[in-house]
Amino acid sequence: MTKKVLSAGNLPFSKAIIHDFKYTMEISGQVGLNPSTGKLVDGIEKQTHQSLDNIKSILEEVGWNFGDIIKARIYLVDMDDYAKVNEIYKTYFSIDYPTRVALAIKALPLGALIEIECTAGRDSID
Repeated sequence: MTKKVLSAGNLPFSKAIIHDFKYTMEISGQVGLNPSTGKLVDGIEKQTHQSLDNIKSILEEVGWNFGDIIKARIYLVDMDDYAKVNEIYKTYFSIDYPTRVALAIKALPLGALIEIECTAGRDSID
C-alpha cells in the first residue's frame, strides 16, 4: 500500500496521509476561469465547480483522478463561503479525502472568490 489515510470522520478532509509515491504532481492554483471563454464565472458556487473542473482536466491529462490528490489548499476571499465550498468540494472526492487547508485572504487574481491548488501522487505515470 502506498497511501494510508487517517480519517477526520464526517469532515471533507483527512487528518493525515502517509504515502511513498514515486511520482508527485503539484497543481497550480486554479480559479473559476472558464478555459473556453477565458472569463471568470460568476458566484462562489460556479467558481468552486469551475476551479475543481479545471483541476479534473489537469489530472485527466495525465490519466489521474481526484483519488490521487493527497493535499488541497483552498484560498477564499470570504470565509463565510466555507460551508458552500465544502458541500461542492465533497461531491468531487471519495470518502478518502485529501488533507486540506482553507485560508481567507484579501484578494485573488482576476477578482476570483476562490482558488484551489493541490498535490497529487501515484506510483506510475500513465
